[in-house]
Amino acid sequence: MFFVTTITWKVTFDTAKNEANQHKHGVSLALAKSIDWSALWCAPDTRRDYGELREIGYAQIEGQLFCVVFTQRGRTFRVISLRKANSREVKRYVEQT
Repeated sequence: MFFVTTITWKVTFDTAKNEANQHKHGVSLALAKSIDWSALWCAPDTRRDYGELREIGYAQIEGQLFCVVFTQRGRTFRVISLRKANSREVKRYVEQT
């Protein structure tokens, strides 16, 4: 007998932040709902003290590598930024995975 467990992840974001992200990166934060969060390659964002743990992750969406900045609260991911990964990030991702 086999059991399959499906984990449901909730993705949230601020609407004003979404508009700013679309203007800056040309990508809606809603696209993060397509991320397979269980396969995300990520690390803590230690560039500065944000008052909470932020993570930077890389994930494939429709064959394109994206960089996502987020916080996690339980099974909820609050997306702060989403953009296409640059060539340096793609190279590092390929080398590490």
